[in-house]
Amino acid sequence: MFDTKIAIVLRNNLASWQTLNVTAFLMSGIAGQNPDIIGEAYKDKAGNLYNALSIQPIIVLSADDATIAAVHRRSLERGIATSIFIEEMFATGHDAANREVFAQFAPDDAKVVGIAMRADKKIVDKITKGARMHA
Repeated sequence: MFDTKIAIVLRNNLASWQTLNVTAFLMSGIAGQNPDIIGEAYKDKAGNLYNALSIQPIIVLSADDATIAAVHRRSLERGIATSIFIEEMFATGHDAANREVFAQFAPDDAKVVGIAMRADKKIVDKITKGARMHA
């Protein structure tokens, strides 16, 4: 049904609140870069309107440190735009502070806890190889 795939890969040792927090942040980046994935508003039987949601399914995977680092590296090698969240961002409280701490790291020393992408299905599958369905 879709030529593209949205995948979020999370480090497998995060606390529950971190998993949810990172997932929300990463998906906001995907939606921001791909506004066409947002459908129309929802309307219930009583006529109440609700926010539009993604028209496309989102797969959430988990991976250990080595695998998530490989996913990060593969996405860069293929030039795929990603949303990324590093461990140090948990200690910040707002967007400017997130960007400031993020800028202190390069791909080889970033402690990636989450990465999300939307690209051709086959490319996403190759990039996320080794990650498993999140439990």
